[in-house]
Amino acid sequence: MIYKNRDSKFVIYQVLYIFVITVLALKGADLDLRRVALEEETVDKKVRDSLVTLIDSLYALGLKFDIKIDENLPVENIELKKKLASLNQRLQEVQTKLQELPPPKEEEKPIVEEQTLMPMPISSKQTFIQYTWNLASNTGSVPVEIFDPRDRSKPIVVIPAGQEKKFDLTDQTEVIVKFGSQEDRIKVIPNKPPEIKIEKVTTKMNARDIYVQELQRITVFKVTVIDNRPDQLKITWNGPISVSGPVKDSNGNLIYNVSLKIASTSSAFDDWLDKNGNLRESDGRYKVNFFFIAVDERTKDRVQVGDSFFFTDFSK
Repeated sequence: MIYKNRDSKFVIYQVLYIFVITVLALKGADLDLRRVALEEETVDKKVRDSLVTLIDSLYALGLKFDIKIDENLPVENIELKKKLASLNQRLQEVQTKLQELPPPKEEEKPIVEEQTLMPMPISSKQTFIQYTWNLASNTGSVPVEIFDPRDRSKPIVVIPAGQEKKFDLTDQTEVIVKFGSQEDRIKVIPNKPPEIKIEKVTTKMNARDIYVQELQRITVFKVTVIDNRPDQLKITWNGPISVSGPVKDSNGNLIYNVSLKIASTSSAFDDWLDKNGNLRESDGRYKVNFFFIAVDERTKDRVQVGDSFFFTDFSK
C-alpha cells in the first residue's frame, strides 16, 4: 500500500511539473514559479504546499527557471492547450484513484498474553530435612518436579497433581520445586542429632533405706528419645537395668521405662556385693550407672546419656 501511494505522488509531481511548464509557455516568459504555485485555483492545497517546498529547494540550490519564448509566436498555442487539457484530465484521474485507496494499515503488534501465575503447589510451611526421607504433597493442578540445584538433569522426585510422595535427601541445603513454567526454592534444614532425656519417676531413692527388690518391681526412670526421624535411629543401652518399650507419645517421641536389675534373690545379691563392693559410696549407699545410646544410621550422629541408681540393701 505504501509503494502505491509513493508511485501516485510521483505521477502527480510529474504532472504538476509539466503543468507549470505549460502555463509558462501559454502565459509568456519571465514568470515566477513560486507565484504560479501559490495561486489558490491552480492545484490542491496539499499538493501545492509540497510543490512550493520543492521549488524552494531548487532555488536554494541555485537552479533557475528562466524560460524565453519567441515573442513572434501566436498569442495562443492550440497544440499546447490540448496537451494541458489532457494533463488536467490525467491529474483528476490520479486524484480520484488516491481518494479511493484505503488508508495504510498500521502494522499490528503481536499480542503477548500475560502469563497467569500459579500458587505454590507445596505448602509454604513444608519442611525438608537432610539425610532422611521427606514427604511432599502436591495440592496443585500440574505435576511437581523437585530438583537438586547442583544437578538438574534428573528430578529427585516427580509428584503428580493432587498426590503426595516420599523421597530421600542427602546434603542438599535447598531444593528447586518446578511446576508448569514456574519454579521456586525450598530450604532444607540440617538433620539434628537425636536428643535423650532421662527423668526419675519415683521417690523411692530419696529414702534413707533403699531396697533393690522394690526398685526391680517399679519403673524408676522414664527415658525419652526425641528426633525428627526416630525410625532411622538405633537405640541401645547398658548397665544393670531392665527396659520396656519403646512406645510413642503424642509427638512421636520414643518412650522407654527403666527398672533396676541386679539380683532376683538375696543370695544372688550377696554374690553381686562380693564382686562390686567398690561401688559403695561414703554415705553407705551403693551406686550403679546405666546409659542409653542413640545412633542415627543415616547421619551417623551418636548421642549417649546416663543416670544412676542408689540402694542400700536387697529387701527389708
